[in-house]
Parts: sequence; structure tokens; C-alpha cells
Amino acid sequence: MTTPELAHHHPRRNVRLDTLVRLRWLAIGGQTIAVLVVYLGLDFDLPIWACMAVIVLSAWLNVALRLRFHTAQRLDPDRAAWLLAFDIAELAVLLFLTGGLQNPFAFLFLGPVLLSATALPARFTVMLGGFAIACATVLVFVHYPLPWDSDDPLELPSLYMMGVWFSILLAIGFIGVYAWQITEESRQLADAITATELILAREQHLTQLDGLAAAAAHELGTPLSTIAVIAKELQNAIPASSPHADDIRLLREQALRCRDILAKLTKLSSGLEPFDRLPLMTVIEEVVAPHRNFGVAIGVTAPEDRSNEPVVQRNPAILYGLGNILENAVDFAENRVVVGAQWNDDEIEVTIIDDGPGFAPEVMDKIGEPYVTSRRRKPNDPEEEPGGLGLGFFIAKTLLERAGATLALANLPSPDRGAVVTVRWPRAELERLRAAAAA
Repeated sequence: MTTPELAHHHPRRNVRLDTLVRLRWLAIGGQTIAVLVVYLGLDFDLPIWACMAVIVLSAWLNVALRLRFHTAQRLDPDRAAWLLAFDIAELAVLLFLTGGLQNPFAFLFLGPVLLSATALPARFTVMLGGFAIACATVLVFVHYPLPWDSDDPLELPSLYMMGVWFSILLAIGFIGVYAWQITEESRQLADAITATELILAREQHLTQLDGLAAAAAHELGTPLSTIAVIAKELQNAIPASSPHADDIRLLREQALRCRDILAKLTKLSSGLEPFDRLPLMTVIEEVVAPHRNFGVAIGVTAPEDRSNEPVVQRNPAILYGLGNILENAVDFAENRVVVGAQWNDDEIEVTIIDDGPGFAPEVMDKIGEPYVTSRRRKPNDPEEEPGGLGLGFFIAKTLLERAGATLALANLPSPDRGAVVTVRWPRAELERLRAAAAA
């Protein structure tokens, strides 16, 4: 799976039926207690039977859902939205019977919208929010009187009621958007971490293939050698005129062929071992090679004295991380990208510099978060959508940091143009990785 595919891949959002049913039972209990306290405890006059009928209808729906569906079933977003719309409508009817927006429980309109914002796609949250606001608007003008002391009736000014309506509107809009954004960021982070784990698992499986080939060659080599020896003895013992002579000859040829194949696998596996530990510049050349011939020149620089050049483990995480950063630099460069390496006894540093538009200042503090596009468009291609350095950069940053690296990002000082990505490792950290792999 490529990085763009991962960036546009999101699991289908749905809600467990059991969650909605339990929340509705909680609402039914609260509504019942509130109605009975007002009617019996405070001795206020209200249409008790109409209110109880609405609450019983909600309870009946819960019972029907329990009987019809399995509690662990996950609902499609549209079905969950319909159930949340029912909750809004049920609350609106109760408020209509008990004073409209004069009822302090009117702010419970926010509940279903907030649940939708955290669990459903944005379009359903917008529709439910609009439905809740429409119900609240109707209740400003049409409702039964608020249950109150008949000797001292409560009269709230119209201006105050408009303020209550406006506060409900703002609460639904602001808190709904805020909850959706927080949940979306958490979901994107979880998706990005999952994508990172998938890439690491795939690379790990690839690096294990040579070990499996060596194990197969070792385990099968002895029995195949035995078969080849016995076939040779049978071929020598059976006369050439025997009807089984051709079969014995074919058996020996195939046994020798299998032994040759296993010998090649053994050589392939053993031949890869020296290349698991490479000089740093050789690793950088391996990273750079796939990105040449794309219309952008890539230069590689290194210190003149390479006597103390680090020998590092050919780590898939490092190869992928540096490769992704280089790919972004090539995508945004105008003419040239420079990959430089420096080292001493304590630290190894790799710098990737391009001559593109650089990082956008407004997102410099957010670079490294998933799905953050952090580059400006090229001046000569204003219609191109900004790409790169979103999910792919997050994965690259995560992989490199797991390998002990730290990343620093900056733009070239004026009048030069371009982005600079610096990756640093403690030299002891890379040598530790190499020693661990060798062991």
C-alpha cells in the first residue's frame, strides 16, 4: 500500500447499537425522574400523561431494537443518524409540552449532535445540528406554558429568550465542530500509526526471506544428497536396456536439479549478509538511486576524509524514512536537491536541501503531525494541489525517531529559497543497531 493510498484510506465510521441503546435508557431514566419530580415533588401543573407517553415511546423503541438486533451490531452511519434524529425529536416534543426554550433542559439538544460529531461523518453531524436548531427555533414561538407556581407565573422577556436560542445555536455549532475536529485528529493519528506498523511489518517480512531460503536449503540439502547418491547407484546397477533405466536417469537428473536450486538459494542468502552492514554513503546512494531521472538533479556530498566513515545497519526504517523525505524534496524542487552527510565520533548528520518554495511558515510548528500539508505550491504551478509531507512525512518521522534520530526542519535564509531537513543520530545509537542486528 503506497503512502497516497494510506492517506486517503479511512475505516468506515459506525456506532455500536448497544451504545445508543444504553445512552437512550440513561436519557429515559433522567426524563422520567425530572417529570415526576416536577409534577409530584414540586406540585407544578404539566401534561403528565402526554409527557409519559413520549417517554414510553422512546422506551418502546429501545426494547424493539434490543429484540430485533444483536447488541454488538454496528450501525451504518445513516441508520445511527436516524436514531439520533429521533432522540432530538423526542426531546423537542418533551420541551414543547414543558415550556419550550424556557425549560432549562433545552441545552440537552447538544447531546445527540455531540455524539454524532465524535462518531459519524461530518455531513450527518451538520444535518443533525441543523435539525436541532430548527426544533429549537420552533420552540421559541410554539410551546406549552412552563410548569411553574400558578400564584406567581414566570414571565421571561422575549429578548432573553432570543439570547437562550442564540446560545443553543452557538453551543451546537462551536462544540460540535470542536468535538469533530478533536475526534478526527485522534482518528487520523490512529490510522497513521497503523500504517506505520503495516510498513514495518512488511519490511520485516521481506528481510526474513533470505533467512527462510537458507533454512530451507539447509534442511533439504541432506535428504536430496541421499536421494542423488541412491539414484546414481541404481543407475549404475541397472543395465541400460532395462525398461526402468530412463526412469532412474530422470530421477537422478531431477534430484541434481533440486540440489542446484537449493545451492543458488544458499548463495543468494549468504551473499546478502555483507550488504546488511554498509558504509553510510552507500546507504545514502541506495536511497537516492530510485529518485534520479525525474528531471531534478540530485547531488550527494560527503567529507573529503572518509577514513572514519560510519558502517551502519541496512535498516528498512531508515531507508524508508530518508527515502520519503527525499521524495518530497524532489517533488517540490525546481532544479536541484543536495543530500549531504557529515559525521564525527559522536554524531552522524544527513541533510536534504532542495531549491523549491520551502515550508509554509504558518504550519512550521505542526510539521510531523499526520495529514499536515506543509509545503507551498510551486510558483510556476499555482493550480497544483499541495502534496507531500502529510501522512508520509509523519510515517517517515516516526520510523526515523524509532531508529534513534532527531529531525530539524527549516527554510534557507533569504535571498536563497528552499527547504532544509536535517536528520541526526548519535553515532553510538546506529552502531548499537548494527551490533544488535549482527547478534
